Amino acid sequence: MKGTVRKRGKTWSYSFNAGKVPRTDKGGHPVYDDDGNPVYKWNRIDCGGFSTKKEAEEALTEALAKYMHSGQATSQSKITVSEYLDLWFDQYCRMNSRYNTQVSRLSVIENRLKPVFGHFRLQTLSPAAVQEWVNSLKVEGYARETVRHYLGVLSAAMEYAVEPLRYVEFNPCSRVRIPKYEDGRQETHIFLPKEGLRKITDRFPESSPFYVPIMIGYHAGLRISECFALTWDRVDLDRRVIRVDRQAIKRNFGDVRQSINKGRQKMEKSVWYLDSPKTSTSVREIRFGPTLERILRRAKRAKQENRISYGAYFIEHYLQPETAENGDTLQKIVPVSRSIPVSLPAADLICVRADGSMLTSDSFKYVCRVCRHELGIPFNYHSLRHTHATMLIEGGADVKDVQERLGHADIQTTMNRYVHDTEIMKERTVEIFEGMII
Repeated sequence: MKGTVRKRGKTWSYSFNAGKVPRTDKGGHPVYDDDGNPVYKWNRIDCGGFSTKKEAEEALTEALAKYMHSGQATSQSKITVSEYLDLWFDQYCRMNSRYNTQVSRLSVIENRLKPVFGHFRLQTLSPAAVQEWVNSLKVEGYARETVRHYLGVLSAAMEYAVEPLRYVEFNPCSRVRIPKYEDGRQETHIFLPKEGLRKITDRFPESSPFYVPIMIGYHAGLRISECFALTWDRVDLDRRVIRVDRQAIKRNFGDVRQSINKGRQKMEKSVWYLDSPKTSTSVREIRFGPTLERILRRAKRAKQENRISYGAYFIEHYLQPETAENGDTLQKIVPVSRSIPVSLPAADLICVRADGSMLTSDSFKYVCRVCRHELGIPFNYHSLRHTHATMLIEGGADVKDVQERLGHADIQTTMNRYVHDTEIMKERTVEIFEGMII
């Protein structure tokens, strides 16, 4: 890369092209071509006021070296944080993030990051400004995990600005620390003792459509999206194995920004899809015991009986392939009355109501409300997953096996977030120490 040096009046100046930046309109909004791709322009760097040609040449050499090695040419880049966040979302998130992640990140961008940092020049965003914002979130009463989530979105965006775009030298978020919280770790999911589970199953017995998903969560530790995506061809009752390779997600194929702008009204028009799991390690086989086997066999038999009982009014589900924005293939779940012939492949869902209609994570919110307000148990579905992991560790199961069973890529996630320190664990620690000193 070369620059030029020239004399302007009585002083000397240098200039060079420092890569491309998004083109914006008069209102400061990114410009897109007919295919929806961002339009870029050359970022021309000019700097003058040098007394001699030699000074200008030396300054040019220093500026070029800085640009080539660090990615931050000079502070004259005019792109704002707001413009850059739009670029990051359109260029990176749309292609690399799952739909729910896109919705979550865009919500943080529009509602949290742009109002605070949107007017900043990207290259002037400092660790001090980000740290001040993070501190203010705690003062305003946001939980630690919420603060961590907001900071994580900004950090991911700035990391992309460092590499591969090389818009800035370093990620200012890497220097930021989340303030200490007096109450320590914020627990959002509880360990459910046996008496707590008994209260829930008394309220939602085997005759309830919610009994089976509760038992699957308790006995197998599945995520809620994995549970409601289960079909009978993914369960081998003879071998007592569940194959987890899909999750159920709710989405629409309109623009993600419309989902954020229109909120719940837009999402209520969405439909359910089967998508690949959260991570590659989430694809797994889970062994289960005779208790869950008996529950599932009875559930399978009950569904067959309901097919006969409801006849033409029984709801079957089919899979219709659709292509997402990033090119991935999703399977749209299509509910159809049994009397209507359909040529699509069938999805014989496990978690359904008596009439065959699909149960979802939205449906399960009713169970959570009943547990909280009627039973006095601060329960959600993920509590079953936490309980499952804690009971295994408490009973002496190998931590590595528990990690694989839960589908975690990192064993620290298993230990730090999913295993609760119960009274039995505390007593066992004392017994181990006593046994070593006697």
